[in-house]
Amino acid sequence: MSAYFAMLSDALSQAGIFQPCLLLDRDRLDGNMALVKQKLALGLAVRLVDKSLPCVPLLSHIAGALDTNRFMTFHPPISEAVLKAFPDADLLYGKPMPVSAARAVLMKGEAHWSRVCWLIDSDERLAEYGALAAGLDIELRIAFEIDVGLHRGGFAQPEDLSQALKMLPAYKRLRCAGVMAYEAHAPHIPDLFGGPAKALAQASERAAAFVACLNAHQRGILNIGGSKTALLHHGGMANEVSMGSAFVLPGDFDTAGLEGFQPAAFIATPILKVVEPMLPVPPAVTRMLQALGRFPRKGCYLYGGKWMADPAFPEGMRANGLLGLSSNQQFMGLPADCVAKPGDYAFLRPTQSEAMLQQFGPIAVLSGGKIVDRWPVLPMG
Repeated sequence: MSAYFAMLSDALSQAGIFQPCLLLDRDRLDGNMALVKQKLALGLAVRLVDKSLPCVPLLSHIAGALDTNRFMTFHPPISEAVLKAFPDADLLYGKPMPVSAARAVLMKGEAHWSRVCWLIDSDERLAEYGALAAGLDIELRIAFEIDVGLHRGGFAQPEDLSQALKMLPAYKRLRCAGVMAYEAHAPHIPDLFGGPAKALAQASERAAAFVACLNAHQRGILNIGGSKTALLHHGGMANEVSMGSAFVLPGDFDTAGLEGFQPAAFIATPILKVVEPMLPVPPAVTRMLQALGRFPRKGCYLYGGKWMADPAFPEGMRANGLLGLSSNQQFMGLPADCVAKPGDYAFLRPTQSEAMLQQFGPIAVLSGGKIVDRWPVLPMG
């Protein structure tokens, strides 16, 4: 582990990067992509989640390797960028957008928005999008959000979807392209309630009951899964699975469904100071807390901080609640024998990739032990 981070440090130093950055290990990324190709069930396509990989070169690198033009999108500015960057991209919204947000982009009259499939989660939203399509005199593709156990919204029962499909002919400018199911709950179901395997099987069974309500021409998009579950699907109703974070494996994605994957994204930041820390109280109080193991005898201050990330290196580096968090100079406790010094790099592993990849400007891309590129990220808003 130390040798790996020493290599990352050397690469950053040689590239002249001496401020907080997001570092992407492209070699590890390629290894994770190879595992996806190896483990993905036959007949399933991958739909790349743009919010989790908000960088056009990164999306392009993965899309090319997996031979996919399918993207799941969540935010109109990012949708716009993906549509322009990928002329053959097919976009599916992963959450229902307020009809006013859809109207704002569609009123521009740009042809590439015809490649977007909008998500419908209720009869009311179906009516709103029907009126929008009629008012703008354009055809809109829609997919129905179905609840397969997560209970975050969408059509709760196949009968509810059947009723919505009966209403569809009244909205002459809407075209049903399929359904989207999400079963992010499955990996977290305790054994007391059947465990992850049972939850996943139940989600697939429920999804199949919804799909049975669709006509043959309404089954172009049969979407299920997320990074934690996509590679656990074998057979069933789906023709595609959604994946994003798995490719860079942030900390929240250390799950059984991604066994063998490696973390490929790290926050790298210089260490500003190495100190024998003291609390702003009488010295005896600090010494007592140190004797009790509540406060470290050695510490450092980082360039920046308060990120959604866990310490990775130096080994044993930990945040300490007694001094709190700071987005300017984050204090971190260190083991007493740590040899870190000012100017060294500290590394943290993001707990998620969405939003985190966009906080540091261009991503520093590592390959073969060197920084070989800087990839621009997509807008936050």
